[in-house]
Amino acid sequence: MTETVTAPAVRAPEAPPALGGPGLFTVLLAAALPLVDFFIVNVALPTIGADLGAGEAVLELVVAGYGVAYAVLLVLGGRLGDLFGRRRLFLGGMAAFGLTSLACGLAPGAWSLVAARVAQGASAAAMLPQVLATIQATTTGGRRARAMSLYGATAGLSMVAGQILGGLLVAADLAGTGWRAIFLVNVPVVLAGLVLAVRFVPETRSRHPEPVDGPGTVLLAASLLTLLAPLTEGRAAGWPLWTWLSLAAFPFVAAAFHAVERRLDRQGRTPLVPPSLFALASLRRGLVLMLPFSMGFSGFMFVIALALQRGAGLGPVPAGLALAPMAVAFLFVSLAGPRLIARFGTRVVTAGAVLQGVGVLLIALAAWRDWPHLGFGALLPGAAVAGAGQALQLPNLLRIVMSEIPPARAGVGSGVMVTTQQSAFALGVATLGTLFLTLVPHHGMRDALVITLLVQLAGVVLTGLLSLRLPRTVG
Repeated sequence: MTETVTAPAVRAPEAPPALGGPGLFTVLLAAALPLVDFFIVNVALPTIGADLGAGEAVLELVVAGYGVAYAVLLVLGGRLGDLFGRRRLFLGGMAAFGLTSLACGLAPGAWSLVAARVAQGASAAAMLPQVLATIQATTTGGRRARAMSLYGATAGLSMVAGQILGGLLVAADLAGTGWRAIFLVNVPVVLAGLVLAVRFVPETRSRHPEPVDGPGTVLLAASLLTLLAPLTEGRAAGWPLWTWLSLAAFPFVAAAFHAVERRLDRQGRTPLVPPSLFALASLRRGLVLMLPFSMGFSGFMFVIALALQRGAGLGPVPAGLALAPMAVAFLFVSLAGPRLIARFGTRVVTAGAVLQGVGVLLIALAAWRDWPHLGFGALLPGAAVAGAGQALQLPNLLRIVMSEIPPARAGVGSGVMVTTQQSAFALGVATLGTLFLTLVPHHGMRDALVITLLVQLAGVVLTGLLSLRLPRTVG
């Protein structure tokens, strides 16, 4: 009698968890929060300064402290999500974002507000990379394309809507909270997001997680700090010696970071920012294009808020609503993005740069012609055209950058992309903001605004030229 031996059943590989509609809504809600909070303070800064007795240098730290902490820790946040689970980091980061928003809203003084804003930026850095990484790990094909397009639309709309919302909340003075409402409004939103995330956001992580790259993390943080800190604080502080020493140190620290990352990559380990990731043409060229685009976007939003309130004499609500045409145009045009890029490829991004350039030029002409009567009506044509152009660029650009990144590296890929974007935001406020505020005493508010807009227009032309180098199709 022979014994029959049955081969053990081969276990089929588990299918990756799927991100349903409610889960996608939840992560997009979380994606909106940090971007709204970067821009929401622009129209509230005069009110904050008057209430807390804060000078210009401290007020700039309210913006810069958040942006620098956010940018410095984003890649680390993506790596920790790969290592410990993206849903876990998402929930922890969102809860911390709610608590630090509460701390901002209750801050008794200017320096406590700055400290709370730094902590809020760090919380956002833990939460946001998990959004893109979760989308990348739980969707494929057409569903991923739609999700990435919605992410891009959410990002762009949040930037403009943040400024509008800031003006409305400051003017509404809800329960006597004044400017504090711009931070306190996050608390109920975060609570709702946490409930939804627990139920609808699946857990994902890298199949082969690598330990955190300690030296790379320290050197990346040092690189960004030596560049962003002096640029964001230099003008208001009078360009003391430390700002020049910091800028001089930046190339050396950046070179050390690159050398450490290359060595780890050659050893077969996973550095914080793998140089081999930049072998992907879509990621490399997309990130290069994202720099001038994001710098121009954030710099414009900061400068227009100052010009409309300090120069044109508008209150927070009219100053915020003056950009409503940009938000409306962005919303409707971004919805057509997936169909347009499927039909025309990445030349849609080039067309967007042309439209944005026309819009910026129209805004500059309106400022030159109508100053100081620069409000909703004067800005409407230019803001609408610029918003349409931005909608053809940003959502598609984010999708292009992430298109070839494998799911196993989704966390580090999303961290690199958002770090580039956030660093460019901080650089845009620092460079265009510094240019504008330096020109005002010598040329007046109108001419300073027009010159700054023309500098931004040169950046838009650069993005159009760089877009010609993008891969023609998107995976």
